[in-house]
Amino acid sequence: MHPPIFPICAADPAVQAQLGTLPTRLYAWAEAPQEGATPYAVWQVITGAPENHLGDAPDVDRFTVQVDAYARTGAEVLALAEALRDAIEPHAYIVRWGDQTTDPDTGLRRYSFDVSWHVLR
Repeated sequence: MHPPIFPICAADPAVQAQLGTLPTRLYAWAEAPQEGATPYAVWQVITGAPENHLGDAPDVDRFTVQVDAYARTGAEVLALAEALRDAIEPHAYIVRWGDQTTDPDTGLRRYSFDVSWHVLR
């Protein structure tokens, strides 16, 4: 009941170059370590629903996933967002480019985007 964002991104060489392997620094919401290595990204499901049919069980689950990329510089966070975008787009749709901010506590740059993911059951 979750979109396959982690296995798809973790298998992508460009994402691996940005986020490493073992561990890949792509975390489900609230799982990113405090003061962990950078860059990193966090994802969370912000909405979702089954594709209901009269007389049949749903065969697809739809999710909207928010992805937040963090890095020390603007150039690094944009490169990370681009790598994530390129890994995700063959499997799902980017539906929103979000804000670019600086975290007031850590000084890390943040880039946000949303993904519409349809997952076959």
